[in-house]
Amino acid sequence: MGTTASQLSKESLSEYQELTFLTKQEILLAHKRFTELLEKHEKEQIDARVPIDRIITLPELKSNPFKERICQVFSTSEQKDGSLTFEDFLDLLSAFSDSATLEIKSHYAFRIFDFDDDGTLDCADLEKLVNCLTGETNDAKLSSTEMKQLISNILEESDIDKDGTVNLSEFQHVISRSPDFVSSFKIVL
Repeated sequence: MGTTASQLSKESLSEYQELTFLTKQEILLAHKRFTELLEKHEKEQIDARVPIDRIITLPELKSNPFKERICQVFSTSEQKDGSLTFEDFLDLLSAFSDSATLEIKSHYAFRIFDFDDDGTLDCADLEKLVNCLTGETNDAKLSSTEMKQLISNILEESDIDKDGTVNLSEFQHVISRSPDFVSSFKIVL
C-alpha cells in the first residue's frame, strides 16, 4: 500500500479491514507483531519481507506441525522462500481468524495439505500430512502397512469420484461434516 513497514496509515487500516476478516484492533496488533519481527534497517522499507525462519518463531506458529507450509502457501515471494510481507501476514491471520468462513478455511487447509501444489491430495500428500500430525520420530511413525491402510481409509471416505486423489470439492465435502474444523483451524495473536 506504499507505506514503510513501520507505518500504518488510517487509509491503509480501513482498506485492510475491508479486505480481511480482521477487526481494526487485530490489524493493529498484527502490525505491531510483524514490525517486531523486522530488523531495524527493514522497518523503513516499503513492502518489507520477514523471512520464514523469523515468522515460525512466533509462539502462535512455533508448535504448529505445518508452520513452514503455512508460510509457503501465504507467501507472495517470487523466490518461493516462504517470506511474508505485511499483507501476506494479514492474509494468513485473516484465513485463520474466527471470522473467516468455512469455505475460506477449507480452501487454505487444502492448499496447506497439497504439498506438491498440484491441486489434489494424492497418496504422497496424505502420507506427508499424516507424518506431520503424528510426528516423524521412529516411535511415533506409522509402519508402511499402517500408513497404506490409513491412506486407503482416507481415500475410501473422501475420494468421491474414485480417481485415487482428493480434490478441493471432495475435501470441502469432508470438512463440512467436521463440526470442530472451523474452531480448530485458527491462529489468534
